[in-house]
Amino acid sequence: MPAWRRIAWIALVVLLVVVAGWWLYQRAGTKAAPGGRPGAGVPLPVAVAPVAPGDINIVYNALGTVTPLATVTVKTQINGQLIQIAFTEGQTVQKGDLLAVIDPRPYELALAQAQGQLAKDQALLKQAQTDLVRYQTLLKQDSIAEQTVATQAALVQQYQGTIKTDQGVVDNAKLNVAYCHIVSPITGRVGLRQVDQGNYVTAGDANGIVVVTQMQPITVLFSLPEDDLPAVAKRTSAGAILPVTASDRSNTTKLATGKLATIDNQIDTTTGTVKFRAQFDNADGVLFPNQFVNIALLVDTEHAAAVIPTAALQRGAPGTFVYVVNPDSTVAVTPIKVGPTEGERMAVRSGLTTDQKVVIDGADKLRDKAKISIRQATPSANSAAPAAPAAPATDAPAPRGGRGRPSEPSTPAAPAAAPTPPSGEDQ
Repeated sequence: MPAWRRIAWIALVVLLVVVAGWWLYQRAGTKAAPGGRPGAGVPLPVAVAPVAPGDINIVYNALGTVTPLATVTVKTQINGQLIQIAFTEGQTVQKGDLLAVIDPRPYELALAQAQGQLAKDQALLKQAQTDLVRYQTLLKQDSIAEQTVATQAALVQQYQGTIKTDQGVVDNAKLNVAYCHIVSPITGRVGLRQVDQGNYVTAGDANGIVVVTQMQPITVLFSLPEDDLPAVAKRTSAGAILPVTASDRSNTTKLATGKLATIDNQIDTTTGTVKFRAQFDNADGVLFPNQFVNIALLVDTEHAAAVIPTAALQRGAPGTFVYVVNPDSTVAVTPIKVGPTEGERMAVRSGLTTDQKVVIDGADKLRDKAKISIRQATPSANSAAPAAPAAPATDAPAPRGGRGRPSEPSTPAAPAAAPTPPSGEDQ
């Protein structure tokens, strides 16, 4: 093929590509305004939700460890052979219930010997007292020396001291016999036995015989930042009983509901946190010692607040704002001041009224005064219905470890491109 024909074909192909690109560009331009903005008069589909009045629970979330009020390692106080185990592993025992028996025979024999010695010395004392009375009578008749009477009186006192010593030996022997029967010092659950029947046990055994743990009631220790202390202390000082909810490790299942019991008396300077103790009845035994739980402390409830879904909150040049739906099916960028957050709901301090609606889905393509068309939203994701104050949410997304606070509400992720602040430009 001649060179001029090859050049002509190449030029024709290039021309066709240019024409096709220009046609596609022109076609796209009829659907969108310059700069990628939606064309004027084309409504954008969005989901909206009303600004509803409701109550918002102010909840502090933390990680906690289940801690018993009492844990006792039961040890023997005497040496001897363990002849009986009177408990079943995992059994719940009452205070004073028999747990184990150590062979009491050596201590019973020692008791008998001590009692015999006591009886002997009591007889000697009685004889000495009788002689003293006789000597005192003879001294009055001037029939005996005064020294003899004094010596006999000293002998009586000596026997009286011996009797007290013997009585102490008898009481100690009785105590040892009582120690042969080991009883539970508290009401609780016994663990695995540390020694089997037939072994020789001593008072110096480190592991003891068994560990008894109090299960009802039980407590949870958790820590909160020191910045949270004033709000909690203010409520407790006023006599308020603050509800506490414990959830499982995944923070999906509620385990128990209790109350705040006490606050530690100092701040940990290494972590800047304060320890709190919450108490639970634990009637069903669902809380177990050393269990890891998620704690939700209900500090207060904000009543009659303007509530919106957290999905409505946007961040950009105006700061924190929402898209408010106008009566003419357009939206307006409205700066707001947010309050506490509870789950997927948040309170608004200022900027909105309860007769307005806000965009909760599709806001990433909106600008001020953009035209919209309302589509149905998923109720579970966007509902802003008020919740019962006594049931604090434990899954509320919030900064600093998931705690919702009035000054630091949780917000959805900001859009990739910051929206333009309110202006007079029509879309």
